[in-house]
Amino acid sequence: MRLSSAPLTALCLLLMLISACTRTPEVAVDAEKARITQVVKDSIGWALDKDTELLYSCFADDENLFWFTPEATGTTHGIAEFRQTVDNVFLNDAFKAVRFEVREMKVNLSRSRDVAWYSCRLDDENEWDGRPASWLDVRWTGVLEKREGDWVIVQMHFSYGAGQDQG
Repeated sequence: MRLSSAPLTALCLLLMLISACTRTPEVAVDAEKARITQVVKDSIGWALDKDTELLYSCFADDENLFWFTPEATGTTHGIAEFRQTVDNVFLNDAFKAVRFEVREMKVNLSRSRDVAWYSCRLDDENEWDGRPASWLDVRWTGVLEKREGDWVIVQMHFSYGAGQDQG
């Protein structure tokens, strides 16, 4: 069976329209990456003002949250344990956030646009009882999920390179 040129042209236009509708515009991807980057930065920057509302908006509010730090005892599982760490460490009067800098941020989005992962370098300068207790040039990676329109961190990992001075 042979198609005439009009239906064939219409079919080609329909396929092009469908293809255009299923592609995510680059602007949307860039905007999503900017939102993700802001969540990652806010998850550290909240400590400057001890804005716990901002902090908790950055993380998954469930037992799947996972956080691994360079310290041997630094593994946190779930939001309840995370909140306990926040209360005992970051909201402790002995802790004072000084400044932070995120460098070399790279963000990737899944094809479905509901999962993202990032990597960067972090300087997180702070004090404990007036003494430096900073993480300098730490490698920081993590995974976020888009839940109800908001990006939240579900996993993150901080580490030093082999032989690296640990602040």
